[in-house]
Amino acid sequence: MDRWLARLIVAQGRWAKPFGDFNHRWLHALFRPIPAIRDLLNGRWLGHPLHGVLTDAPIGILFLVIVLDVLDLRTAADVTLIVGILTMLAAAVAGAADYADTDGTARERATVHSTLMVVALLVYVASLAIRGGGGEGADRALAVWTSLVAFLVLAAGAYVGGDVVYALGNMVSRHAFRGAGTKWIALEPAEVDETGNIPEGRPVKGKLGINTLALVRQGEIVLALHDTCAHAGGPLSEGTIEDGCLVCPWHLSKYRLTDGRARRGPTVYDQPAYEVRRTDSGGWEARRRAS
Repeated sequence: MDRWLARLIVAQGRWAKPFGDFNHRWLHALFRPIPAIRDLLNGRWLGHPLHGVLTDAPIGILFLVIVLDVLDLRTAADVTLIVGILTMLAAAVAGAADYADTDGTARERATVHSTLMVVALLVYVASLAIRGGGGEGADRALAVWTSLVAFLVLAAGAYVGGDVVYALGNMVSRHAFRGAGTKWIALEPAEVDETGNIPEGRPVKGKLGINTLALVRQGEIVLALHDTCAHAGGPLSEGTIEDGCLVCPWHLSKYRLTDGRARRGPTVYDQPAYEVRRTDSGGWEARRRAS
């Protein structure tokens, strides 16, 4: 069944890609000028994607609507449905902020996910309207069945959303499984000047064993972060320096050079930072800084 579901989701790319590209353009234009709001919605202050936290609420609340309908607790079910719709809207706003910085296949899947969620939301609103019409008997039955259909669509949307995270790694730290060894290892900068120094004032790529670093020399000090952006894997060595921070060229996530702390989203994770020093032979070596 899992392979059939995977093929079904992939088949939606024919409409999801152009629709997703369209939505991405206006959402990116909306959120980019308001970085403080984007950081709030991304969850940088929380150190965890806010959308992932908020999505648990409507699923649980809207399942409770089914339980209350079965028990024929009509007022409780109707009030719970209103709360569920409000939590869906809150999760949607946070998801839109994440979507504004989502690319490639993840954007296609996120488009399918968000479309299903919008459909579920509209069906829930229809159920609420029927409930508020004051009808009895068949009208109430229609409202209950409508909310059941909405929950099935909601569950389908949640499944695709899980695929975006667990199968494609969207909004997952690119350094979640990276070791924190403290051994000094030989560092090979991609560029050095005639004196053997790393060029100053701009990011330079460096090779540290199996890892690649983004190096920035400031006088006699060399600061280093892992080259792979924690947010979406962008090359920090191709980024820019701004206020003592390194800015990713892909989505403008901003990391403090001294310790890798995230200073601006869409990243919600810090970046591994490294110590760099000269060797007695005139070369370079580095090791990861302690957290």
